[in-house]
Amino acid sequence: PAPGTEGEMMVEILKYTERIISMIRPRKLLYLAIDGVAPRAKMNQQRSRRFRTAQEAREKDEEAAKQMEEIEAELNIAQGGMVDPELREKKTWDSNCITPGTEFMANLSTCLRYWISEKLNNDPGWAKLKIILSDASVPGEGEHKIMDFVRAQRSSSQYDPNTKHVIYGL
Repeated sequence: PAPGTEGEMMVEILKYTERIISMIRPRKLLYLAIDGVAPRAKMNQQRSRRFRTAQEAREKDEEAAKQMEEIEAELNIAQGGMVDPELREKKTWDSNCITPGTEFMANLSTCLRYWISEKLNNDPGWAKLKIILSDASVPGEGEHKIMDFVRAQRSSSQYDPNTKHVIYGL
């Protein structure tokens, strides 16, 4: 099931990131890039998608409320019972929060920084890694930030042409 709260989403993000990193096992550098503010044309496209997502979430919540009322009516008739108020009030988590400039993204950045610090201090596999986190406060899409970094490295006189890169995007 999809995470129901922001906290659950953070835990899932960290678990998934941990899983990917443990599969790849970087040895020198780990560059984590999160989409920042997008160019204007992309913003317009994203805006329409977010409005559609919000509308679908609202419709889903309305349908769930309707079903809850039907279930509650059946319970009242059959057993005189009621549905748990917490379950009744539960709303779909708004994935539109995953947008540069939102509180969620600021919290994600803080969470990732703390997690990286913990890993560097407590995980021997991370001891020699250089970590770069380009969060949502840095403009540009994550993939573009990574490729800009790789290009800059390749133009360096100290660049090893045998360096292998693994790029994984969500």
